[in-house]
Amino acid sequence: MTDVETILLPPGRKAYFASDFHLGTPTPEQSRARERAVVAWLDHVKTDAAIIFLVGDVFDFWFEYKHSIPKGFARLQGKLAELTDAGLPVILFTGNHDMWMDSYFTDEMGIPVYRAPRQYQLGEKTFLIGHGDGLGPGDHVYKQLKKVFENRLARRLFRYVHPDLGIGLAHKWSRSSRASNEKKDEERFLGEDREWLMQYCREVEQQRHHDYYIFGHRHLPLDLNVTTDSRYINLGEWVSARTYAAFDGADLHLLTWPDNQPYKMKHRQTDVR
Repeated sequence: MTDVETILLPPGRKAYFASDFHLGTPTPEQSRARERAVVAWLDHVKTDAAIIFLVGDVFDFWFEYKHSIPKGFARLQGKLAELTDAGLPVILFTGNHDMWMDSYFTDEMGIPVYRAPRQYQLGEKTFLIGHGDGLGPGDHVYKQLKKVFENRLARRLFRYVHPDLGIGLAHKWSRSSRASNEKKDEERFLGEDREWLMQYCREVEQQRHHDYYIFGHRHLPLDLNVTTDSRYINLGEWVSARTYAAFDGADLHLLTWPDNQPYKMKHRQTDVR
């Protein structure tokens, strides 16, 4: 885990967080409509944002070849370039669907890309932020697969596969993985003692205090107490829920787009440890 990075929040400015846009799925038409919604959200928050965190699975699949990137997503890339050119910091985390990012977003837009959770000091509050895949107990098969996917040799070999074939296979695998998760009903609330990211937050909190733990990946908007003075926020997703979080320097709120109203929790918390 990294050292704490301090980010100032001037009066009236906020930090914004969103994840799991999954651009590219399930159809080009639906993805493009979602991309326009994301761009509209970025246009909205830029008016009072001090920083924007995009917390993984921005794309349903992403791979950077030496001289090419996946087709599409021009509206999002243009908007991100506009924001960073205007001096608004954007930070990007990889997720399990777009872990094969390299230097494109950094070189072209000045956006740092991180592959593991990072600690931040925002105003007077401490944050641990990351996508959330591979954290906590269980899911041993995926954890082993992640090691293979992140291996430099595996990434180099994939570059030898023609993009038409490689990206096509990746999208097919992504769709089958999502269908399997839906069949197993993995996007329902498991209860705090079985939510693996909550277990991870509790383990970390015993070693070092954070006011907020911000993750995506779960596809389930959550705002739960880790302890009496520490909260776990899961950002949900944009395929259906379109939720995001805003931190004003004092408190953090889980909101919905486009009405920007507080997300109504469907799960009641039973205990705080």
